[in-house]
Amino acid sequence: MSALVCGLLLGGGLVAPRFSGSETLVLCLLLGSCLAGGWHVTVRSIQQVLKRQLDVDLLMLVAAIGAGAVGQIDESAILLFLFSLGHGLEGLATERARNAIRALGNLTPKVARVVRNGGELELPIEQIEVGDLVRVKPGERIPVDGAVREGSSAVDQSPITGESVPVRKEPGGQVFAGTVNGDGLLLVASTKLASESTMARMIRLVEESQANKGRTQRMSEKFTRIYTPIVLVAVPALVGGLMVFAAMPFEDAFLRAMAVLVGASPCALVISTPSAVLAGIAQAARNGVLIKGGVHLESLGTVRAIAFDKTGTLTEGRPEITDIVAAEGSTESETLSIAAALDRDSSHPLARAVMRRANADGVASPEVRELRAIPGRGMEGIVLGQRALIAGPKSFGREGIPAIPPMLAARVAAIESEAKTVSVVALGDRVVGAFGIADRVRPAGAAIIARLRGLGIKRVVMLTGDNAFVARAVALPLGVDEFKAGLLPETKIEEVKQLMAKWGPTAMIGDGVNDAPALATATVGIAMGATGTDVALEAADVALMADDLAKLAFAVGLSRAARRTIMQNVLISLGVVALLIPFAALGIVPLGFAVVAHEGSTVIVAFNALRLLGYKDRP
Repeated sequence: MSALVCGLLLGGGLVAPRFSGSETLVLCLLLGSCLAGGWHVTVRSIQQVLKRQLDVDLLMLVAAIGAGAVGQIDESAILLFLFSLGHGLEGLATERARNAIRALGNLTPKVARVVRNGGELELPIEQIEVGDLVRVKPGERIPVDGAVREGSSAVDQSPITGESVPVRKEPGGQVFAGTVNGDGLLLVASTKLASESTMARMIRLVEESQANKGRTQRMSEKFTRIYTPIVLVAVPALVGGLMVFAAMPFEDAFLRAMAVLVGASPCALVISTPSAVLAGIAQAARNGVLIKGGVHLESLGTVRAIAFDKTGTLTEGRPEITDIVAAEGSTESETLSIAAALDRDSSHPLARAVMRRANADGVASPEVRELRAIPGRGMEGIVLGQRALIAGPKSFGREGIPAIPPMLAARVAAIESEAKTVSVVALGDRVVGAFGIADRVRPAGAAIIARLRGLGIKRVVMLTGDNAFVARAVALPLGVDEFKAGLLPETKIEEVKQLMAKWGPTAMIGDGVNDAPALATATVGIAMGATGTDVALEAADVALMADDLAKLAFAVGLSRAARRTIMQNVLISLGVVALLIPFAALGIVPLGFAVVAHEGSTVIVAFNALRLLGYKDRP
């Protein structure tokens, strides 16, 4: 608004002489323009001086006052108008980036439909307690983080995870505030307070990240703190030098010095980095990637090597049955049925794989009695009146446990040669059959690693605590440069350090929990699928909110684009300053042109940074 008023009064002051001969009217219009355009910059400058800090606003204010002091009120008004206009456009550009972040917060409903005492009432989400049942109708936004108690539906999770395809939710499935329910009616049990929902924490972390400045931003701020007082001292010296050595009248020397002062003001440099960082972080958040500050955005843009954890990162992190082999005289259904009876109440990942396959195949499991776990082996109990056992192949053929028949033993060996875990099932005195279980490699893993190489990643390494046999079976199809197996958390740290020593900036990507030490050691720690773990959201420098490895390529590409934008902005801003100072000092560039060039570079830098809000990964 101040820029608009300043501009209108300036326009009036410039055209008034054509319609009126009153110099007083012209002077009043121009002074009014100066007042409107200079009010805010004067207040800011006084505040900074009281804090014993000198910034670029003070340089522009001194130049405007100087021009006015030698009777060039019109030049002063033009300077303040363009300066306030530049600040306004800069603020507009920055506000667009901030709005991209705030828009995430507006996605969460303000009220929720709560089921209590057999009735239904609407309550503000701040009053929703953990355990409350919330009813979500088709097409509505989900108001709370919670678990589906009843119903099923496809939920659009793109506001949080960036996934383009809705995710099917069944009873027990996790849902997040701000996501959109599909065509089903859901009853959701709240698991978090509104202030602690994934969406709320994402927004809070993104807002906090703005204070986490990158290296370039810290350097530019340090530069301007030293540079500003030098300019303020150099300008009077220039006036004196021009008067003494060039025999220039004071007024001409002063105006030339004011042009130098305007040209020397590094306003574009001041906003070159924070504007790009803010836009980059906002675009990342909109696509399900949480980057916790400019330092991490810049660092990710320099990464040359990436270390991957295996389980849950390069693999899906959920073992599945890949093979079912029945012994002679048995069937696959019988094998699966007995295994499901023994594994029904177990939380072991392999037991969960058995139950998922049994449910998918519609195989019913008989009742089991005297169920007990055998440490280091498996489970046993009484099924169909006989002793039943599910355990690894090495447990069979000793201690009264039946031996695996030769034909089945050959099949078991073949499955194990494929780096799969084998569980064998026995009932009474006979072996019924066996399962091959494996954690599947992510289907798009090889393509994503190829994409990372295209983005300039020179070394890709897989780190795992698994044995070398399993590690090789995962690593070879993916095309990683090397793999390290049998690693403990502390040895993963050493591997990351070696990568950093040899290749430079290195990223480590894992689940954010058991890989936390290695994540903290790397130049950039990246958590995979952070919607599932609060620890991951807090521990990592970068969090991929969805369980989607493709977001890693997006994050690396965006960070490299942000780094290029920052370098472009710095070069533009310093280049303009470097040209304007000597040209203004030599009188080639007058004060008015210096003002236009200076403010023009500020606007260019701001809008160049805004291009990051439209960044998309290109495969």
